[in-house]
Amino acid sequence: MSTVSLGIAAWGLVTGVAMVKSGLSIPLALLMNFTVFAGSVQLAVIPLMMVAAPIWVIWATAVCINLRFVIFSAQWRPYFMRYPLRQRLLFGYVSGDLTYVLFMKRFPEPRDDDGQVEYFMGASTTNWLAWQLPSVAGILLADVIPTHWGLGFAGVLALLGLTYSLLSDRATALAAVIAGAAAVAAFALPFRLHIVVAIAAAICVGLMIDGGGDAGRRVLTALGRRKLQPAVGQANERATA
Repeated sequence: MSTVSLGIAAWGLVTGVAMVKSGLSIPLALLMNFTVFAGSVQLAVIPLMMVAAPIWVIWATAVCINLRFVIFSAQWRPYFMRYPLRQRLLFGYVSGDLTYVLFMKRFPEPRDDDGQVEYFMGASTTNWLAWQLPSVAGILLADVIPTHWGLGFAGVLALLGLTYSLLSDRATALAAVIAGAAAVAAFALPFRLHIVVAIAAAICVGLMIDGGGDAGRRVLTALGRRKLQPAVGQANERATA
């Protein structure tokens, strides 16, 4: 976690400052930070709350952004299903994107011996502290930290770094590109609904690739061939020369 904690800390600091700068009181910002514990959702719903958006829009935005955790928990179920409900609820609260990535790389298959829960809780605790401590500092020092420091841009860079680490294959990369294009195309929608549109587009692409059988494989194969064609052409030119 040491390689990604700096980016998580930067994003937490930005989120803490943004919550207070948007008009939330310090107690409410602290309550939201400890109970929600989801930076992307917090930054997405705060502007909606400030403009008095309908509650269903706020909830729909939060649910759509966090749908990925349904997938994460389904993957974790074979590892943790034998533990009591209270302990599994704790696992769910402290889980995070990078925790999922690192855990699945370390333990690609569930097993009965010790080490899985210890690794998960070690990574999750580090992730929680790397987020909460800077975020609380941002909440308490929001009026002191100048906006011209460019923390927003630093947060965007941190989030991009975390996002890139999740692009592990062509299918995921394709879904990310489609989601980005959909978000830009729908940016004019009110209440930041372009985020919901982007997530829906990414989910549709993922379902088409995973459930489309031959059609999905043909799309990925075509993308792979396009990527390889320039390299093959350059190799042929060198061989001819």
